[in-house]
Amino acid sequence: MAMSLRVRALETIRRHALAQPGDRVLVALSGGADSVAMLLVLRELERDGHLTVAGAAHLNHQLRGAEADADEGFCDALATRIGVPFLAERADVAARARTGKRSVEDAARAARYEFLHRAAGDLSADWIAVAHTADDQAETFLLRLLRGSGTRGLASIYPRSGRVIRPLLDARREELRVYLGACGQTFREDRTNADVCIPRNRVRHELLPYLASQFSSRVTDVLARDAALARQDEEFLHQKAIDLAARVVLNDVAVKIDVAGLARAPRALSSRVVHAALQRFAGPRTIGFDHVERVLELAGDAGEGRAASLPGQYAVRTGAVVVLRPGRSRNAAGSNPFSFPLSIPGEVEVATHGWSVRAEPGDAAAARQAWAGSGADVGVASDALALPLGVRSRRPGDRFRPLGAPGERKLQDFLVDRKVPRDDRDAMPLVVDGRDRIVWVVGHAVAEDFRVTDASRGVLLLKVRRF
Repeated sequence: MAMSLRVRALETIRRHALAQPGDRVLVALSGGADSVAMLLVLRELERDGHLTVAGAAHLNHQLRGAEADADEGFCDALATRIGVPFLAERADVAARARTGKRSVEDAARAARYEFLHRAAGDLSADWIAVAHTADDQAETFLLRLLRGSGTRGLASIYPRSGRVIRPLLDARREELRVYLGACGQTFREDRTNADVCIPRNRVRHELLPYLASQFSSRVTDVLARDAALARQDEEFLHQKAIDLAARVVLNDVAVKIDVAGLARAPRALSSRVVHAALQRFAGPRTIGFDHVERVLELAGDAGEGRAASLPGQYAVRTGAVVVLRPGRSRNAAGSNPFSFPLSIPGEVEVATHGWSVRAEPGDAAAARQAWAGSGADVGVASDALALPLGVRSRRPGDRFRPLGAPGERKLQDFLVDRKVPRDDRDAMPLVVDGRDRIVWVVGHAVAEDFRVTDASRGVLLLKVRRF
């Protein structure tokens, strides 16, 4: 078994070109069975000249008190015993999670990889080896499937990601424990791995055993293989998407996407091109399925004149192109200001706040209707408007004259009187005309200056929906 695990790891390294003879590899050592087995296997491969173990690195997350300290001491002693340089560091992961408003698991992962890259630099390592196995691959595949993912997500764990390599990705977790038993090597058990409140642990201890007993005893191998197939498809489509993007995406101050070129491409490629284009202005924000779909809708036959708010940016359909422009950064109050042109007819989707505002000319039936000037559908006097229209968020100093009011009021006071929650005020769209006069406080009131008094002189219909 010991020899077969060594051979399996070497085959994985060669198949995916993870390391060459002479390459220096830093081992991420937690003290658990998987990482301890990886350290010993890579030392075997080092003795045979396949690579060089630059050292072992351990991050103490300070989440389990004395147990975490004992893990660190165990790793230090093991590295010393087998003659491997050892680096350790401590991080207050709980505080980091609170400050960053993220889960402890996510904060721990970020801290760990930051440390590993620093350690690799200190030890002049070419690669960082982490001990993900076929079991981890299967668990990740299921987690992403249950959360909703395409081939990009179902590709799961890659054998190599930047400087990080995974030489045990084709090995089973049980193989590693048998290997350690044959070597007489102990390891540390992290009791949090048994906590089924953590989704991955629930998949590991409940879902996978159920699937193995009720459907296939080889379910882990099947899922790991499916992840590999998804990865092959994703790599192929990704390269094709890069080729397509070179033809249909122009990167300048704004990003312009050729609508015709996008329409001719298969959906599997066009969605990847849009996803990659949105990443430019998204920063740390997540680009999801719905964001890609909104851009593809703008590129469709009905997209002309429409706009959409997206993470870090907004998209506008203008003739033969969809234009992506960066949005303004968040202000000190934590709002997310927005401003979009509104065509007639046309529609603006403020996706980050869940609003859609549409404008269209009124017909004969609209001219006969008595417009109250409030609600989700309103009519305004066309002849009173200065074009073009726009949809924007509120700004300091905004004033308007509410329908029926004797004079102008501060918008802030109006919203307070209407008992609009403070957190909702910055998200509320305002329709403004070409002179930046408030035409409609969406969902609340049309401005008196744009009241429909003579429908024969023209009515513009404004509609809002929440999604």
